[in-house]
Amino acid sequence: MRLALFNKGRLGLVDGDALVDVTGQLVPSAPSPSGALHQYIERVDRDGAPQIDLAACARVPLAEAVMEAPLPRPGKIIGAPVNYLDHKAEMEYTTSIADLGVFLKANSSVIGPGQDILLPYSDKRTDQEGELGVVIGRAAAKVAAEDALDYVFGYTCVLDITVRSGEDRSTRKSFDTFTPIGPWVVSADEIPDPDALELRCDVAGETRQHTNTADLIFGVRQLIAYTSSVMTLHPGDVIATGTPAGVGPLKHGDRVVVDIERVGRLEVGVDGSRATAYEQRPGR
Repeated sequence: MRLALFNKGRLGLVDGDALVDVTGQLVPSAPSPSGALHQYIERVDRDGAPQIDLAACARVPLAEAVMEAPLPRPGKIIGAPVNYLDHKAEMEYTTSIADLGVFLKANSSVIGPGQDILLPYSDKRTDQEGELGVVIGRAAAKVAAEDALDYVFGYTCVLDITVRSGEDRSTRKSFDTFTPIGPWVVSADEIPDPDALELRCDVAGETRQHTNTADLIFGVRQLIAYTSSVMTLHPGDVIATGTPAGVGPLKHGDRVVVDIERVGRLEVGVDGSRATAYEQRPGR
């Protein structure tokens, strides 16, 4: 099952080249700021998955739908720094996730398919980082790695956009528009092994990143186990699992595409028209 938000917060089930509008059946109450899919994930956790009468639902061609971030305001966005050995080598890091732990990104940084990453600085490099996103389906605290996938609702594509400056990761990665998510969330039953997915990230028509999630230092199971040993995970939280080698600078007018096997294809633009000098930031 692939679930998406579209046309001002409607919840859609992807069926071939169409979206089946299941909003009324799956989210009886008015959508909250966290979005209809987030509410549905919480409902499934609380009551189990409801039956859907697809014949009673309107259909909208995918080509005519305005797609939105499937989780516009996750409770938490958790990042996994330096979680591929090749990225550790390219950045000349001496540490990896095993030493650094995880970090948090502001949930206000989320955008959806077709929107633009806004470059904040005209004289500081801002990079793309294509990643597999894990969407939590039920509360998880101190979960064992062998049980970790039982707590997953589904998977999505994530871009962890990063300014290469001196601030803490949570600052450099939390600018508005710095977490594109989408185009939908694929339910966990469609991904037998999240540690065996091909991932590709293209910028301006050229492939920059190409890997398999089998190369993660902390695989999805271990990452959930580690993260849940630090903080309780709640339904709708998103874990960005880390990026492979090939990060690089974005410029105005670029198109960035993340394509993950069995998950989907997320495409966004880049807008640098409002970028300012780094020395003009507040506090200087």
